[in-house]
Amino acid sequence: MIGSPVLPVRSALTRSQQDYLKALYLLHGDQRPVPTRDLAQRLGISSPSVSEMVARLNAQGLVEHDRYRGQQLTREGRKVALELVRHHRLLEMFLVQVLGYSWDEVHEEAERLEHVISETMEARIFELLGRPELDPHGHAIPSLTGKVRPLSERVLSDCRKGERVVVQGVSDDDPARLRELERRRLTPGTRIEILTTSEFDSPIECRIKGSRVSIPLGLARAIYVEREPERAR
Repeated sequence: MIGSPVLPVRSALTRSQQDYLKALYLLHGDQRPVPTRDLAQRLGISSPSVSEMVARLNAQGLVEHDRYRGQQLTREGRKVALELVRHHRLLEMFLVQVLGYSWDEVHEEAERLEHVISETMEARIFELLGRPELDPHGHAIPSLTGKVRPLSERVLSDCRKGERVVVQGVSDDDPARLRELERRRLTPGTRIEILTTSEFDSPIECRIKGSRVSIPLGLARAIYVEREPERAR
């Protein structure tokens, strides 16, 4: 159609443009508009800088912008974002399983490498790792067709006394927190029974593998959980 933007492939975009698209996706910008201030906070830059870049991405057909509601990925923008997320999470698994990195070391490495690996390398990593579905932190690796298993939005700090839950994933943006989660064995797949909830920011008391443990509220807010299946009890 005359006047329609020519949609660029990922390799034609700058690293900064790619980062904007991925950040929008991670803020659920493929489902609903994301306010400019939220995107600016995620990227650690000013709102005017975000508005300037969004205008460019809008002109390229990758982002839709509404002055009052914010910005949202187009179908093509989502494709680019998912490609980056797939690269990132596969690279994290490769770094852990093949190169022996710990799970708190891989995020920044993958941030750099996700922009430069080819689709051929991505495919070979995928096969080498046995076609994994999750990254080391429990986050789903997008399929080539764009399907992604959603991560629970419920965190451990929201659970009620007496509930039994399973750790589905953890926030991966703080290496020190990841080290503490691993030290406490609060990793994906861990089963937890809530004994007491937090009052006035006190720790949450839980039972894990028969032992009573205290989990600081700050850690509990970084642990995504789902209800334990009845058959597992």
